[in-house]
Amino acid sequence: MRQLSHERIEKLLVRGTNWVGDAVLSIPALREIRRQFRNAHISLLVRPWVQDVYASVDFVDEIVLYDKDGKHKGWEGMRRLAAELRARRFDLAILLQNAIEAALIAFWARIPLRLGYARDGRSFLLTHAIRIDSEVRKVHQVYYYLGILSGAGVIATRLWERDDYRLDSIAIGVRESDTAAAREMLHAQGIARGDTIVGINPGATYGGAKRWPAERFAAVADALASEFAARIVIFGAPSELHIAQKVAAMMAAPPVVLAGRTALGQLMGLIKECRLFITNDSGPMHLAAALDVPQLAIFGSTSEVATGPLSERAQVIKHPVDCNPCFLRECPIDFGCMLGITVEDVLTAARAQLSRIGLGKEAEN
Repeated sequence: MRQLSHERIEKLLVRGTNWVGDAVLSIPALREIRRQFRNAHISLLVRPWVQDVYASVDFVDEIVLYDKDGKHKGWEGMRRLAAELRARRFDLAILLQNAIEAALIAFWARIPLRLGYARDGRSFLLTHAIRIDSEVRKVHQVYYYLGILSGAGVIATRLWERDDYRLDSIAIGVRESDTAAAREMLHAQGIARGDTIVGINPGATYGGAKRWPAERFAAVADALASEFAARIVIFGAPSELHIAQKVAAMMAAPPVVLAGRTALGQLMGLIKECRLFITNDSGPMHLAAALDVPQLAIFGSTSEVATGPLSERAQVIKHPVDCNPCFLRECPIDFGCMLGITVEDVLTAARAQLSRIGLGKEAEN
C-alpha cells in the first residue's frame, strides 16, 4: 500500500456519513484530517439532510451535496456526480461512508488516491483499503472513523490505548440565521427568552427497542412543567410525529409539538435553547452533546460504550439486563431494559441536572 505524502495533497475530498448521529461522531476524524492536511483544500461530500451539521465548522472548506434524489439519482446521476468531481481534480478521497457506492464514485472521478475501509466488496476500487481493527468494536464509534486514518498510517494506531491522546471536542455551532429562526418559532408558541425550556425527544428512527414508553416521557414532562415552570417542547422527525402527539395527548400541561416542523439547522437552534434535553439514543442526542446542552440519554437495546453522547453535560440512564446490548430494532421478549427505567429514575436525574444550572429546590438549598 502506497504511503500518503501530506505535502503532495492539495485538494482532498471526504465522503461523509449519511445519518445525523454518524455525522456528529465522525467529527473527530474530520478534525484530524484537517490537522494532518493543513494546507489542503478540503471538500466534504454529503447528502443534503446532514449538511447543516457542518454549517459552522472550521475543519472543511466547502460542502458538496450528493443530490441522490435529484440530479444525482440512479446510475446516470452517479456518473454525473463523478464527472463533476473529476473536473475538480482531487488528489485524495477519504471515504468515511462504508458503501461500495462511495468507492465507485471516487474511482469514476479518477481520484488517484482512494482511502477507506475494506468492506462492502469495494477493496479493488481503493488504493488504500484498510482492514478494520477488531478491537475498535469494543470502544466508542468515533474511533471507528479515526481508524480509517490510523490504518493508513496517517495518525497513530489504537488511539484509545494512548495516555497522551485526548479525544477532541465534538463541539459544533449553530448559524445565526438558525438561532433566529428557532427563537422566532418559540416566540410564536408563547415561549419567551429566559423561559426554562425542556426538550423531549421520544422517538428513535432505528426502532421501538430504543424508545422509552411515551407515557413515561409524558409523566416526566408534566412533573418538570409543574416543579420548574418549564415549557415543554417535543421534538422528532416527520415520521415520529405520531409518537410526539401521543406524548402530548397524555400530558396535563400543554406542550409545544415541533416534531416534523423543523429543518436540521432549526432543530439545532432549538436544542441549543433548551436548559435540558431528554432523549432516546438518536441523532438529536448526539446533536445535543455536540451543542453542549445538558441532557439525559435513555438507553435500551444499544450500547452507551459504542454510541453514547460524548459530553460532560450528558448523563446516560439505563437499566442493566443480561441481554443488553442486543442491538435489535424490536424487543422479542419483555422489553426489560426500557421498562426497568422508571419515571422516578429520570425525574431524579432531571432535577439534579436542572439544579446544576441554578433551578429548583436543590439549587436554592
